[in-house]
Amino acid sequence: MGKKQVIKEAGLSHISRCLVLVIGGSFGGLTAAFEIKRKLKEKVDVRVIARQEEFVFIPSLIWLVPGWRRSEQIIFDLKGALESKNIEFIMARVDQIKAEENKVSTTSGDFSYDYLVIATGPHFDWDEVPGMGPDKGYTESICSLPHAIEARKSWKEFLNEPGPVVLGSTQYASCFGAEYEIAFNIDRALREAKIRKKAPVTFITAEPFLGHFGIGGMGKGQKMVEWFFKKLKINWITNAWIEKVTQNKIYLKDGKTVPFKYAIIIPPFKGVRAIRDSPGLGDERGFIPVNSKYQHKTYHNIYAAGVAVAVKPPGVTAVPCGVPKTGYMSEVMAKVAAHNIIYNITGQDKTEELPFPNIQGLCIMDAGKQGVIMISDHIFAPRRYQLLIPGPWSHWAKILFEKYYMWKLKKGLTYLP
Repeated sequence: MGKKQVIKEAGLSHISRCLVLVIGGSFGGLTAAFEIKRKLKEKVDVRVIARQEEFVFIPSLIWLVPGWRRSEQIIFDLKGALESKNIEFIMARVDQIKAEENKVSTTSGDFSYDYLVIATGPHFDWDEVPGMGPDKGYTESICSLPHAIEARKSWKEFLNEPGPVVLGSTQYASCFGAEYEIAFNIDRALREAKIRKKAPVTFITAEPFLGHFGIGGMGKGQKMVEWFFKKLKINWITNAWIEKVTQNKIYLKDGKTVPFKYAIIIPPFKGVRAIRDSPGLGDERGFIPVNSKYQHKTYHNIYAAGVAVAVKPPGVTAVPCGVPKTGYMSEVMAKVAAHNIIYNITGQDKTEELPFPNIQGLCIMDAGKQGVIMISDHIFAPRRYQLLIPGPWSHWAKILFEKYYMWKLKKGLTYLP
């Protein structure tokens, strides 16, 4: 990289050519990497470290289980996409972040940085409930591509011998949109297979009411979701705390048991082990404490975006609920972080700030051949406007969004909406 001239100011470094290291190859990581490289070009070297060699469009995993998507339709090669923009790609697992040394330890060696963006995504906390999860338990998952592929295999076996279906999430979970989408899509798949009467569906969630979504609800969302569930004959249990799962039964803390032949349960998320193994970096669950610039509160050359960011729930619930961090939210956080890094590298006397609760709410919830488009000015209340637009166009909007967003990210066009 050659000799650097470093000017220290407010604990940050302004450098003629510096190294930005990004951990994570999904929505937040790619957005930050592409944005910084696009703006600074040859003034900066950007490296991306990711555990997998492919970008996966996580929102479409709900369609993989019933067979409405194939894995190759929702992935693209990270190395090719990044290197086309002169961004170095390193496939490795990060084991520890040594913030005091500006260094990251990985399975491919140690890497130094001047600025670090942590966009690692989650660790799936299957240990929260004994017997839960696709590896050591009895429930399926749509949290990752390998999990969804296994859930698809189990689903095909289930179709030959149908029985009760349980869908939903457990205490401390935060990915609430996916739990509703998988419920609606599995219901559609059962009906198209003409076995819905042989497969009663129960939805269990830690939310205090349907449509809470971990954000305190939005508009008439509760009534809308309840109407959908009643119409489709989906039973539901709210304030559900799952104590354990056995081969064909889920045990709740209040003494209820729910039988199942096929179940998809979304677990709680933690920060990845690399963060939890790095003293002083994350909170008790391994998430990164940041300010409204998505800058670490202690280490000012470290930024975070997406699931890795620590966010306090907007209110207390009877059963603990996490806060959702969607791909759209991850992109927004990553752009704010990227812009602040750019300002620091170029020595501009400006900042960009956007507190998490003030991020615009934008979500398309697919419901089989129906759906709901949700738009609000803020994720958390109070809000000036909150719109829920149901209808079949929502399903097609989600399909178009998948195609557009994968094209945009693959081409590195982060300046597009």
